[in-house]
Amino acid sequence: MLRIKNGCYRNILFYIMLIMVVFPMFLFRDYTLNDELKYLSIADEALRNGDIFTFTNHGIDYADKPPLYIWIIMLGKLLFGTHSMLFLGIFSLIPALVVLHVMDKWVNKLVPRSDSLNGQLMLITSGYFIGSAVVIRMDMLMCMFIVLSLYTFFRIYSSEEKPRDKYMFGVYIFMAIFSKGPVGILVPLLSTVAFLIIKGDIKTIGRYWGWRTFSILLVCCGLWFLMVYLEGGTEYLNNLVFNQTINRAINSFHHKEPIYYYLKVIWYSLAPWSFLYIGILIAGLKQRLIKTDLEKFFVTIVLTTFILLSLVSSKIEIYMLPAFPFFAYITVLWLSRFKSQKWMTPLVGLPAFIFALALPGVIVACFVPGISVDFPVLKNVFVIVTALVLSASGIYSITNLFRCKLNRAISVTAYGILVAIFLSSFAFPKMNPKIGMGELCYKAKNQADQRSIQNYYFFNINRFENTDVYLGAEPKVVNEEELNSAIPKIQWPAILFIRQKDIERNAALSKFILEKEKCRVGDFFFVIL
Repeated sequence: MLRIKNGCYRNILFYIMLIMVVFPMFLFRDYTLNDELKYLSIADEALRNGDIFTFTNHGIDYADKPPLYIWIIMLGKLLFGTHSMLFLGIFSLIPALVVLHVMDKWVNKLVPRSDSLNGQLMLITSGYFIGSAVVIRMDMLMCMFIVLSLYTFFRIYSSEEKPRDKYMFGVYIFMAIFSKGPVGILVPLLSTVAFLIIKGDIKTIGRYWGWRTFSILLVCCGLWFLMVYLEGGTEYLNNLVFNQTINRAINSFHHKEPIYYYLKVIWYSLAPWSFLYIGILIAGLKQRLIKTDLEKFFVTIVLTTFILLSLVSSKIEIYMLPAFPFFAYITVLWLSRFKSQKWMTPLVGLPAFIFALALPGVIVACFVPGISVDFPVLKNVFVIVTALVLSASGIYSITNLFRCKLNRAISVTAYGILVAIFLSSFAFPKMNPKIGMGELCYKAKNQADQRSIQNYYFFNINRFENTDVYLGAEPKVVNEEELNSAIPKIQWPAILFIRQKDIERNAALSKFILEKEKCRVGDFFFVIL
């Protein structure tokens, strides 16, 4: 009991530390143009139109995602009158902490406390896991519900369930679907069925996927689809149910990649621990280390999810997120089971060596003319101190490896990454022009307000229409022919947004803006017309 209480207190302190690590990032970071700003724009449009279950992005139906996360964004706008990065970040960070807590609780009776803590450290510092914990997306929310559903399944399977678990299993699966889509049911369904087949217990499938689970799914999905039909009609419902599921799975119109895609991206998606995760997984399978049902279940989840997502036509790195906790924790379960750990030294040592080069790399880059001009932020004191911390942690990790202290090397590397994330957050005000459009749009809008300009245009900038979140008006796309037409399409006075690279590559565009008033922010200009 004392060990459990002490472990609980340590976990609470650990989670508070993680919150403090990423808190400055939520304060200082700008929204990215590609996805985050798009979600904000969709939420704003829904609020203007009074939409709840069906959404549009600048008048075009947006049935790509279920409504839960858009509702969260809408709620934040209603509460604060503007979009709060801190508020929205909570719905990525807290689910990540829940995943850490569930996975730790799942294995804490089977491994020493130090190994369990290393599992949390490795998982939270895995590239796309920590990335998903700090970006404004619904992926971590879905991951949390999938992990909860799998944890609940295993409690039922092990006859350790509480009365509510038989109902919560279906609730968690629906919430996973309602967060991101069909992956929310496919991962739990295929993983649990595959596990039961392997165990020879497939006859018990009704205990988990029985009337309770399907009743919850049918009622909840039925109500959702009914509301979609009433609000958006047959076309939107068809787009949501069929086009965004079956079509994207078989012959995707979006993010289409070859079947071997995840064999390529898994290495950096799980960095810096990908070599360790995959090395231990392969070695453990080869040496037949699977001894318990839990280990068998974790391996089944990893392999089933990997195969499932490889067969689906639409692929991006973040789709593998639900498998990442199980990569990390099968490593935790097996790490101490090998007779010798010396072969793992290079698997941890290579990332540590790369981190050790961080400070020399930044120093050299500062003196390379092309890099120093394009990335002046490299000379920022917080970037330099961040590089120093990474180098120090990498060197110290290597020294621990030479002393055969593998666990210490892992924890040193992970803590170094967390400190680096914290310190680098203070450089975001300088990095934001490379990340988002906030500073560019605020300066342009200030000029527009002073000069009573209401028209905004952009040239060759992908998804720039979503900057209506900042500008308060939708910017319109314009091409080179329209700029140089004898009867211009642009309604003057106006502000034109263009990229620095387009000015350098396009002589006609460069000539068009030559004598016009303009302001540069990062890699972009806005031009007063």
